[in-house]
Amino acid sequence: MAAFLSDADVKRLLADPSVENRQVTIEHVAAGFNDEKLSPAERAIAEDIFRIMAKDAESRVRETLSAHISQSRMLPRDIAQALAKDSLDSVAMPVVQYSEVLTEQDLIDIVRTQSGARQVAVAKRKTVTIAVSDSLVEFGSEEAVVALVSNEGANLDEAVMLKVVDKFGDVEAVQEPLVHRARLPISVSERLVAKISEKLQDYLVSHHELSPDIASDLVLQSRERATLGLLTGDAQDVWELVDHMYANGRLTPSIMLRALCLGDFAFFESALSKRSAVSLEHMRVLLFDKGDQGFRAVYTRAKLPEALFMVFRAALEVNQATMLDRTDLEPSAVAKRTLERVLTRFEELVDDENSDDVDYLLGKLNQLSDSISPINVYAD
Repeated sequence: MAAFLSDADVKRLLADPSVENRQVTIEHVAAGFNDEKLSPAERAIAEDIFRIMAKDAESRVRETLSAHISQSRMLPRDIAQALAKDSLDSVAMPVVQYSEVLTEQDLIDIVRTQSGARQVAVAKRKTVTIAVSDSLVEFGSEEAVVALVSNEGANLDEAVMLKVVDKFGDVEAVQEPLVHRARLPISVSERLVAKISEKLQDYLVSHHELSPDIASDLVLQSRERATLGLLTGDAQDVWELVDHMYANGRLTPSIMLRALCLGDFAFFESALSKRSAVSLEHMRVLLFDKGDQGFRAVYTRAKLPEALFMVFRAALEVNQATMLDRTDLEPSAVAKRTLERVLTRFEELVDDENSDDVDYLLGKLNQLSDSISPINVYAD
């Protein structure tokens, strides 16, 4: 016999083929098998022992076999398949989750025909191909899909992600790991936006690509909620959002301009502070300097487009005047009045550089007009 199975092992098994001795035999054979030092003849003997033990009536024997050979790269596929189809999850799942000899089609068949627990095991594998991922979304349980989108080793292309959003987009347990994946196509982000919580929307804006209009809407909605007291609304909240957006390349001139035009001065000054590396304390002094020199200096330092300087300057002046107004208007009404004033100033400044922003702001003005009483809007 091979060195991994001694004469004593054989004699003990023949004299007392108890469950315990069968388990010990499996452990000894598996140890040598996994070392990959067997001759072809020895390997054939070991494989025959595994095939017999895979059909053992005692579950503890099959469990021991599965636990010891599930990760072996030398295991014949037929043995892996037999264990993966075992009636007990405790036998099947180690092989389903870890065996590298199971093929893509084997895994798809498991997803289509076996229980939710085994679907979860497939979803948790070190790598999951696109075809297997698609099968999990199509036929898998909610728990399996949560495991899949939580697994960065799972390959999810745009089509699979869109299918996840369509089928499970309203499930909170799916939303969070999906939003936190390293990459989301813009089509997936935009379809997911309407389904997720405010907290996840903030993360989506900060870390993933969205169209400029949707990104701006979400940022401004977040800030509007803070203004209205639905969030804590303190400076730390603003700074954390700005910091995340900057780190992920989302703190764009367009978003800054749109925020300023809607009167979100806290977001604008924090964004300008971040981009220019000038402290907020010094930023406030520079922004309220009577001349243009202070604002010009931080604007240049923040690497904002030169073509938009006069537009930003006009919007800043309107914000400064609005903050000096004494008014009992609701925050949304103040935003509307600020926006009207800015757009009036824009009439001579609109060009190809900012026409998209102006179109967006006109749309926002129409939205605000639909929800605010004209009597309040024009009150001074």
